[in-house]
Amino acid sequence: MGLRETSKFMSLILRHKPEAIGISLDEHGWANVDELIEGISKTHEFSMEILEEIVRTDEKQRYSFNEDKTLIRANQGHSIPVDVELDEVEPPEELWHGTATKYEASIDEHGLIPKSRLYVHLSKDKETAVKVGQRHGKPVLYIVKAGDMYKAGYKFYLSKNGVWLTKEVPPEYLEKTQGNCWD
Repeated sequence: MGLRETSKFMSLILRHKPEAIGISLDEHGWANVDELIEGISKTHEFSMEILEEIVRTDEKQRYSFNEDKTLIRANQGHSIPVDVELDEVEPPEELWHGTATKYEASIDEHGLIPKSRLYVHLSKDKETAVKVGQRHGKPVLYIVKAGDMYKAGYKFYLSKNGVWLTKEVPPEYLEKTQGNCWD
Protein backbone atom coordinates (compact mmCIF):
# COMPACT_ATOMS: atom_id res chain seq x y z
CA MET A 1 0.00 0.00 0.00
CA GLY A 2 1.37 3.41 -0.98
CA LEU A 3 1.75 6.53 1.12
CA ARG A 4 -1.44 8.08 -0.22
CA GLU A 5 -3.57 5.04 0.65
CA THR A 6 -1.97 4.85 4.10
CA SER A 7 -2.69 8.55 4.64
CA LYS A 8 -6.34 8.03 3.68
CA PHE A 9 -6.59 5.11 6.10
CA MET A 10 -5.00 7.22 8.84
CA SER A 11 -7.50 10.01 8.11
CA LEU A 12 -10.37 7.54 8.51
CA ILE A 13 -8.94 6.46 11.88
CA LEU A 14 -8.22 9.96 13.25
CA ARG A 15 -11.45 11.60 12.00
CA HIS A 16 -14.12 8.93 12.02
CA LYS A 17 -13.30 5.39 13.24
CA PRO A 18 -10.45 5.02 15.74
CA GLU A 19 -12.07 1.79 16.93
CA ALA A 20 -11.25 0.22 13.52
CA ILE A 21 -7.71 -0.37 14.81
CA GLY A 22 -8.62 -0.65 18.48
CA ILE A 23 -7.59 2.81 19.67
CA SER A 24 -9.50 5.75 21.11
CA LEU A 25 -9.14 9.51 20.87
CA ASP A 26 -9.23 11.80 23.88
CA GLU A 27 -11.80 14.58 24.14
CA HIS A 28 -9.57 16.85 22.03
CA GLY A 29 -9.07 14.32 19.24
CA TRP A 30 -5.55 13.26 20.22
CA ALA A 31 -4.41 9.67 19.61
CA ASN A 32 -1.37 8.03 21.20
CA VAL A 33 1.26 7.78 18.44
CA ASP A 34 2.59 4.38 19.60
CA GLU A 35 -0.94 2.94 19.65
CA LEU A 36 -1.68 4.41 16.21
CA ILE A 37 1.50 2.90 14.74
CA GLU A 38 0.81 -0.46 16.37
CA GLY A 39 -2.81 -0.48 15.15
CA ILE A 40 -2.09 0.55 11.56
CA SER A 41 0.91 -1.84 11.39
CA LYS A 42 -1.45 -4.81 11.76
CA THR A 43 -2.72 -4.27 8.21
CA HIS A 44 -0.32 -1.78 6.55
CA GLU A 45 3.41 -1.18 6.50
CA PHE A 46 3.69 1.66 9.02
CA SER A 47 6.34 3.22 11.25
CA MET A 48 7.20 6.51 12.93
CA GLU A 49 9.19 7.46 9.82
CA ILE A 50 6.19 6.85 7.56
CA LEU A 51 3.91 8.75 9.96
CA GLU A 52 6.28 11.74 10.04
CA GLU A 53 6.50 11.73 6.24
CA ILE A 54 2.68 11.70 5.92
CA VAL A 55 2.35 14.64 8.34
CA ARG A 56 5.21 16.58 6.70
CA THR A 57 4.10 16.07 3.08
CA ASP A 58 0.31 16.26 3.42
CA GLU A 59 -0.64 19.12 1.09
CA LYS A 60 -3.74 19.94 3.13
CA GLN A 61 -1.89 19.84 6.46
CA ARG A 62 -4.53 17.52 7.90
CA TYR A 63 -2.55 16.43 10.98
CA SER A 64 -0.74 17.90 13.98
CA PHE A 65 1.66 16.37 16.48
CA ASN A 66 1.96 17.58 20.05
CA GLU A 67 5.35 19.05 21.03
CA ASP A 68 7.12 15.76 21.78
CA LYS A 69 5.37 13.78 19.01
CA THR A 70 3.74 11.34 21.44
CA LEU A 71 0.24 12.41 20.32
CA ILE A 72 -1.30 13.15 16.92
CA ARG A 73 -4.69 14.37 15.72
CA ALA A 74 -6.55 15.43 12.62
CA ASN A 75 -6.92 19.21 12.49
CA GLN A 76 -10.60 19.11 11.46
CA GLY A 77 -13.17 17.08 9.55
CA HIS A 78 -14.24 14.81 12.41
CA SER A 79 -17.57 13.03 12.41
CA ILE A 80 -17.05 11.95 16.01
CA PRO A 81 -17.52 14.49 18.83
CA VAL A 82 -14.14 15.97 19.72
CA ASP A 83 -13.04 19.46 20.69
CA VAL A 84 -9.92 20.27 18.70
CA GLU A 85 -9.50 23.40 20.81
CA LEU A 86 -10.20 25.93 18.11
CA ASP A 87 -10.06 29.61 18.99
CA GLU A 88 -12.98 31.77 17.93
CA VAL A 89 -11.79 34.23 15.27
CA GLU A 90 -13.48 37.14 13.54
CA PRO A 91 -13.81 36.14 9.88
CA PRO A 92 -13.28 38.31 6.82
CA GLU A 93 -16.41 39.91 5.34
CA GLU A 94 -16.69 37.12 2.76
CA LEU A 95 -15.77 33.46 2.74
CA TRP A 96 -16.45 30.88 0.04
CA HIS A 97 -18.05 27.46 -0.18
CA GLY A 98 -17.58 25.16 -3.15
CA THR A 99 -19.76 22.13 -3.66
CA ALA A 100 -21.39 20.13 -6.44
CA THR A 101 -24.50 21.20 -8.34
CA LYS A 102 -26.29 18.09 -7.02
CA TYR A 103 -26.42 19.77 -3.56
CA GLU A 104 -27.57 23.16 -4.86
CA ALA A 105 -31.33 22.81 -4.23
CA SER A 106 -30.82 21.61 -0.66
CA ILE A 107 -28.34 24.42 0.10
CA ASP A 108 -30.63 27.04 -1.44
CA GLU A 109 -33.46 25.84 0.81
CA HIS A 110 -31.67 24.91 4.06
CA GLY A 111 -28.32 26.71 3.89
CA LEU A 112 -25.07 24.97 4.74
CA ILE A 113 -25.24 22.32 7.44
CA PRO A 114 -22.39 20.09 8.62
CA LYS A 115 -24.16 16.79 7.74
CA SER A 116 -21.84 14.06 9.10
CA ARG A 117 -19.14 16.50 10.23
CA LEU A 118 -19.02 18.75 13.27
CA TYR A 119 -18.64 21.98 11.26
CA VAL A 120 -19.33 23.50 7.86
CA HIS A 121 -16.02 23.99 6.03
CA LEU A 122 -15.43 27.31 4.26
CA SER A 123 -12.61 28.61 2.07
CA LYS A 124 -10.84 31.96 2.23
CA ASP A 125 -10.81 32.40 -1.55
CA LYS A 126 -12.66 31.50 -4.71
CA GLU A 127 -9.83 29.38 -6.15
CA THR A 128 -9.82 27.03 -3.15
CA ALA A 129 -13.63 26.80 -3.21
CA VAL A 130 -13.56 25.82 -6.90
CA LYS A 131 -11.07 23.01 -6.14
CA VAL A 132 -13.24 21.76 -3.28
CA GLY A 133 -16.37 21.88 -5.42
CA GLN A 134 -14.72 19.95 -8.25
CA ARG A 135 -14.02 17.02 -5.91
CA HIS A 136 -17.78 16.44 -5.69
CA GLY A 137 -18.74 16.88 -9.35
CA LYS A 138 -19.61 19.96 -11.39
CA PRO A 139 -18.85 22.84 -9.00
CA VAL A 140 -21.19 25.53 -7.77
CA LEU A 141 -19.90 28.36 -5.59
CA TYR A 142 -21.45 30.32 -2.78
CA ILE A 143 -20.20 33.53 -1.22
CA VAL A 144 -20.76 33.38 2.52
CA LYS A 145 -21.54 36.74 4.14
CA ALA A 146 -19.34 35.86 7.09
CA GLY A 147 -18.98 39.41 8.39
CA ASP A 148 -22.75 39.80 8.67
CA MET A 149 -23.05 36.39 10.31
CA TYR A 150 -20.36 37.26 12.85
CA LYS A 151 -22.10 40.55 13.69
CA ALA A 152 -25.32 38.53 14.20
CA GLY A 153 -23.60 36.31 16.77
CA TYR A 154 -22.45 33.32 14.72
CA LYS A 155 -19.06 31.92 15.75
CA PHE A 156 -16.22 31.19 13.36
CA TYR A 157 -13.04 29.21 13.89
CA LEU A 158 -9.87 28.96 11.84
CA SER A 159 -8.24 25.51 11.78
CA LYS A 160 -4.47 25.07 11.84
CA ASN A 161 -4.48 24.38 8.10
CA GLY A 162 -6.43 27.50 7.11
CA VAL A 163 -9.95 26.08 6.78
CA TRP A 164 -12.70 28.31 8.19
CA LEU A 165 -15.29 26.48 10.29
CA THR A 166 -18.75 27.36 11.59
CA LYS A 167 -21.71 25.32 12.84
CA GLU A 168 -24.12 26.38 10.05
CA VAL A 169 -24.77 29.00 7.38
CA PRO A 170 -28.46 29.94 7.01
CA PRO A 171 -29.63 30.60 3.42
CA GLU A 172 -29.96 34.37 3.98
CA TYR A 173 -26.16 34.58 4.39
CA LEU A 174 -25.44 32.83 1.09
CA GLU A 175 -25.03 34.33 -2.35
CA LYS A 176 -24.69 31.90 -5.23
CA THR A 177 -22.17 33.12 -7.75
CA GLN A 178 -23.51 33.66 -11.23
CA GLY A 179 -22.04 32.41 -14.45
CA ASN A 180 -18.74 30.67 -14.87
CA CYS A 181 -17.01 29.48 -11.68
CA TRP A 182 -13.72 30.59 -13.23
CA ASP A 183 -14.59 34.31 -13.57
